[in-house]
Amino acid sequence: MTLYTVTSEIFTENKNSYIKCKNDNVISSFIFKYPSYMIKPECLNDLTRDNDDDINIDRQQEGKLLIEHHISTELQYVGLQVWRGALLLADYILSNPDLFRDKVVLELGAGVGLTSIVASFLAKEVICTDIDVKGILKLIHRNFMRNKAYIKSKVDIKGLDFLNLKWPTFYKKRIDEPAIILAADVIYDETVTKGFVQTLTELLNSNVQKVVYITLEKRYVFTTANMETTAPMYEEFLDLVKVKQFNWHVEYIKIDFPQYFKYNRLEQMVLIKIKNKLSK
Repeated sequence: MTLYTVTSEIFTENKNSYIKCKNDNVISSFIFKYPSYMIKPECLNDLTRDNDDDINIDRQQEGKLLIEHHISTELQYVGLQVWRGALLLADYILSNPDLFRDKVVLELGAGVGLTSIVASFLAKEVICTDIDVKGILKLIHRNFMRNKAYIKSKVDIKGLDFLNLKWPTFYKKRIDEPAIILAADVIYDETVTKGFVQTLTELLNSNVQKVVYITLEKRYVFTTANMETTAPMYEEFLDLVKVKQFNWHVEYIKIDFPQYFKYNRLEQMVLIKIKNKLSK
């Protein structure tokens, strides 16, 4: 039986430098421009400013994240790659430091950990979760260690399966702490999408205000049944979310904020903000 694999566009479009690992993974360099608040004071005088006295982002200092990942995988293991949504969410975090500074942040479906690593630049603590298959939790740990010079927060790496929500009491209490929840590129499969929405339902069923930031890319296919082009997984997600509208406030955030990482920010990319409605 032929096993079909998929490869993230990130690996081919950016020509990031990489080295091969003994385990057939690669370690890629993800270059990013420092936001002004990350630049050391003694370096600010060397930067140019525009007419509004803002720092010229094209002349900013650069940082580099080293991320171990797979080049290609079967669909069920796509979390072992890096996808555009992770970089879009990382850009949003860097563009909005006050939203994340000194907060406890939970990432769902963290994959190789890139977005959680960026969140750790600012947060008080990051709880980084994914299903524990193919050694992904150990891989996340290695990526945090490779980039420890940037990390300012506590980090807790845990297994979490969208399809198994029978959490022990101590575990539920732990993941119920964060007020901010992140999820990038988890909308790609019908079963996983349903499990993700059910996981959000559990987490947002709280008397505490919580905010979820979700990034995804609408991937279009042509269906012969309807003779039209659709984005089936995106539409499936929206249908599931509509059922929750009476408990959730859903907002679409414009993706015109600064771009710090190098990738193609396509118009098909989406950033969704969800807040739970607290009972009065």
